[in-house]
Amino acid sequence: MLVLLLLPAHAQAQQSKSRPAAKPAAPVVVDTPAPSASSASPVPAASTPAQAAAPAVPASVAFEPATAQELALGYPLGVGDVVRVTVFQQADMTTETRVSEAGTITIPLLGPVPVGRVTAKRAEERIAALLKSRGFVRDPQVIVTVVQFKSRQVSVLGLVSRPGRYALEEGVYRLSDALGLAGGVLPDGADVVILVRVVEGKSQRQEIDVPSLFRSGDFSKNPEILAGDSIYVPRAPVFYIYGEVNRPGMFRLEKDMTVMNGLSLGGGLTLRGTEKSVQVRRRDASGQYSTVSAALTDRVQQDDVIFVKESLF
Repeated sequence: MLVLLLLPAHAQAQQSKSRPAAKPAAPVVVDTPAPSASSASPVPAASTPAQAAAPAVPASVAFEPATAQELALGYPLGVGDVVRVTVFQQADMTTETRVSEAGTITIPLLGPVPVGRVTAKRAEERIAALLKSRGFVRDPQVIVTVVQFKSRQVSVLGLVSRPGRYALEEGVYRLSDALGLAGGVLPDGADVVILVRVVEGKSQRQEIDVPSLFRSGDFSKNPEILAGDSIYVPRAPVFYIYGEVNRPGMFRLEKDMTVMNGLSLGGGLTLRGTEKSVQVRRRDASGQYSTVSAALTDRVQQDDVIFVKESLF
């Protein structure tokens, strides 16, 4: 037998109140401003998880410029230089990159990093500061090594052993250092070399007597070589001897050389030659040649032609 018990309406309501209500999902808490009393638009109860987890924008890092002492003792990075960047215990960040026209290098996770006109040590500090500020590496230890020196080059031309373009690495280079890179001056090269430098779009020409630097010991006249300089070693000045000498020909003109010195280079006079009949054919400033009698103590000039006549007795 089925028995139905009918409860009064107020009893059912009292029974439903005693049951526990279902617990709703916890909303994502987002700091939002409280709505104003006059606002009629509803305020959303919760934001999306993506909005709550949005990372903060990293603060900008201020880079210290290189000091004059650093640039003088080190190597300032420039356009075309190739560097290798290594981060300790971060093998995937090791990269080899070239300094761009904008003076930057591209680093994984960081993108372009300005390194123009700073040393490798200063570039290490900049990369480490960016890695730490952006939270990629807690205590980064960065090493920057210059693989190819391309931004500072000098041209050495003329009568040197190995003419060409040479890279100026770390430190200060003088004129004598640049000549050493090219293998030195050939025997036919002049003592006075020519240094050409472009300053503010204008070429400046300077002549330097290299042997005098070592004879006097005054290296203050040994100029510092800068990127883009050109050094030219011309052929040494010469003079000529013919006539009654044992070895006629062309000879190198040394400083303060006299006619007697020139005759000795020509092997001296033959049995038919005479010191009283020595003539010099010389070109003047206008390019015209003239022939004059010369004494043994007269100075020989560039391109002089010494002629020794035959003795009549």
